[in-house]
Amino acid sequence: MKIARELAATAPLSQGLTGELLPGAAVCDDKAIADYIRSTVRTDWHPVGTCRMGRDDDPMTVVSDELAVRGVGGLRIIDASVMPNIVSANTNAPTMALADRGLSLLLARRIAVP
Repeated sequence: MKIARELAATAPLSQGLTGELLPGAAVCDDKAIADYIRSTVRTDWHPVGTCRMGRDDDPMTVVSDELAVRGVGGLRIIDASVMPNIVSANTNAPTMALADRGLSLLLARRIAVP
């Protein structure tokens, strides 16, 4: 956490940040940092949602319903990262369904598939 804070304080990263959300500047001594980490750390075996798919009017989404990255022509994301929320089961089957749908979309548009 201390290294992350040091990195965030350096340019050019620091120029784009407005402040620390969690745990916040008040959590600064070793004990408080350790307590925060112990109370919040967890493992997500199948993380999803880093490139969230959703409606055009949702500012938190990155990918359209056709798996196209908004604002970047010709780029598609076809993996579990587009899932807006983690499913309550293993992510393998939904990821395979996404891949099948993504391939169908690419073929329908005759987009080159490597």
